[in-house]
Amino acid sequence: MIGRSQNRSTPCCEGRAENSCLAGWDRDQQHYLERKIISLSIGTRATYKTVHNVIGYLKGATNPDRYVLVGGRHDGWYAGVAAADKWSGGAAIMTQIIAALTARAAQGSAFGHIGSFEWGEENRVVLESNAVAYVSLHSPVSGKMALRSVASPSLLQLASDIHKKLSLNCTRRGNCPGPNVSSIQTPGDVNYFANHLAIPTVEFAFRETNAVEKTCFLSEALLPANSSAVETLDPSFNLHEIVAKMTEEAILRLSTDPVLPFYPLDIALDVQNKLKDDKLSTNELLAAAASLRESSTFFQSEMMRPANDPKERDPPHLRMLNDVLRGLERSFITPLPPPGVYRNLLYSLSERAAQFSILKDAQEDPRGDGVNSSLSLVLTAVNSAERLVRSGLDLFENDPDRTD
Repeated sequence: MIGRSQNRSTPCCEGRAENSCLAGWDRDQQHYLERKIISLSIGTRATYKTVHNVIGYLKGATNPDRYVLVGGRHDGWYAGVAAADKWSGGAAIMTQIIAALTARAAQGSAFGHIGSFEWGEENRVVLESNAVAYVSLHSPVSGKMALRSVASPSLLQLASDIHKKLSLNCTRRGNCPGPNVSSIQTPGDVNYFANHLAIPTVEFAFRETNAVEKTCFLSEALLPANSSAVETLDPSFNLHEIVAKMTEEAILRLSTDPVLPFYPLDIALDVQNKLKDDKLSTNELLAAAASLRESSTFFQSEMMRPANDPKERDPPHLRMLNDVLRGLERSFITPLPPPGVYRNLLYSLSERAAQFSILKDAQEDPRGDGVNSSLSLVLTAVNSAERLVRSGLDLFENDPDRTD
């Protein structure tokens, strides 16, 4: 099979056939490698096995048919410590969050990503209609050097606010880094919710800053305390506590804020930033991005802010306003992206790729195929987002073009 390699922080074969990474375009050296045909003999035997998801819910009082999803891995021991290091920290934080939220309410994937994918497919219709956000606990502590967050563009501001609010609690006290928040999608259970359902997502995690990460934390329940097989990253659970507090803050904001903490202007600015220095950008595309920013600015200032005032809240209109915010990222889902490009066009493949990944992929294709179709997909997405924002303005009988 012939393909093109992807210079990414995640495995280059994600989203494409395994052997397609072995030949093609070398982005670091900027030259085209020799094409090769590689044959693989696969001896996998298909068999049916039963896997289990652990599901629970806390019913809301105001809009119980709107769901804030919180998830993490619940793996098995099939790969030894390599599997356990992916979920032990997330399980510990999830347990603490459940206890904290339950108390507050009282007062007032082991086999790939089969669990999240199959559960999502089984509940797809309900999730597409009712899900508000997905808060991930995929691998909360895999290092201790930097606190990083990955969020959908509409949740970047929320993630940054939480970083600023809780950064004083970090273990370095006065030497804490500033917010490190991006929309670089990482592999994990979040993939299905972000790329197939277009549900806004957020994840807080500690990572290593160097290229090679150290072994992740394992709890003593899974590994004896005197074991030397791994390096314990967080023996006192200080880092896990920080992630737990940030995650719980995100859940509470998403569950209790009258207006969902989604910011359409952040999406509009993200679109403009991706296009401003892109050689493939057309005048039509830049104009559409400018129009989206104008409408989003008006929508955010004139519709969202007044709705947060208790005196101005109208429950039916407030619900419709939140539905507009909730559906905005769906405008950027494309059904058939090029191999290696995420279905949600808003996500980046790496920190160094500021432009739309689908346009970067088309630009670096030595054959020049797919440029026009990629531009068309981006333009369609931007125009769809613009129409949705304007439908929200029309819903409340406001329009930035009105003179009366």
